[in-house]
Amino acid sequence: QVQLVESGGGLVQAGGSLRLSCAASGRIFSINDMGWYRQAPGKQRELVAVITTGGSTNYADSVKGRFAISRDNAKNTVYLQMMSLNPEDTAVYYCNADRVQVGLSTWRNYWGQGTQVTVSS
Repeated sequence: QVQLVESGGGLVQAGGSLRLSCAASGRIFSINDMGWYRQAPGKQRELVAVITTGGSTNYADSVKGRFAISRDNAKNTVYLQMMSLNPEDTAVYYCNADRVQVGLSTWRNYWGQGTQVTVSS
């Protein structure tokens, strides 16, 4: 069984920074894309940032220039450095691991349990 464990959320003032981490564990042969999504109250879950195995990244327009995603393939871990946070960034942030190879011909998608990020004005 594969698990994604997130950490690093919390309460921060506007203009502050936070760093989220997400470690995947279990019987993993490889992981393709890893990413972060967020869901604010009353809104749909949305993509924040995604990174491929090779390091290519994609960001939501709302976070470009403020957030940076990175990963350590050897540790099956993805990070999200968030800077210049504003109250609109308040949400539950979810880690995602896509196309995780868990068998010779088996790939699955996994989600973390979510971590709350609250930005006060």
